[in-house]
Amino acid sequence: MKKINFNNKKFSLIENSEKGTVNSDTIFEYKQDKELVTAEYYGGSVKYGKIIAVLNKDKLDMRYQCVTSDNELKTGKAIAEVSISKNGKIRLKLNWEWLDGKNEKGVSEYIEN
Repeated sequence: MKKINFNNKKFSLIENSEKGTVNSDTIFEYKQDKELVTAEYYGGSVKYGKIIAVLNKDKLDMRYQCVTSDNELKTGKAIAEVSISKNGKIRLKLNWEWLDGKNEKGVSEYIEN
C-alpha cells in the first residue's frame, strides 16, 4: 500500500452499527504529523468530537471522545483498517468500542470526501 496522508482530509460515514453515535451528517476533519493522526468531528448527532490516533502501516490505533446533541459525553477506542477505494479515496473500517462500562461494540465505515 502506498503511504497514506490524512492531512487536511475530510471523511463522512458510509455505514455504522446500531450503537454508533455518528450519522451521515457528521463530518470528520483530519490532520497528520508523521505517525500522529488527529481529527475533529461534528454535525448531526455530534456537537463536537476529537480523535487522536497512531498510524502503523495500514492501521490506525484510535481513541476518541465526543459530546452528543443530547449533551452526553462519550469516550471510546477503535482500530481502523485503512485502504484505498477503486477511485483513489481513503477508506476506513473501524472496529470500535465505547468505554462507558456498557461494553457496546460495533463496526463503522468512512470514506474520504
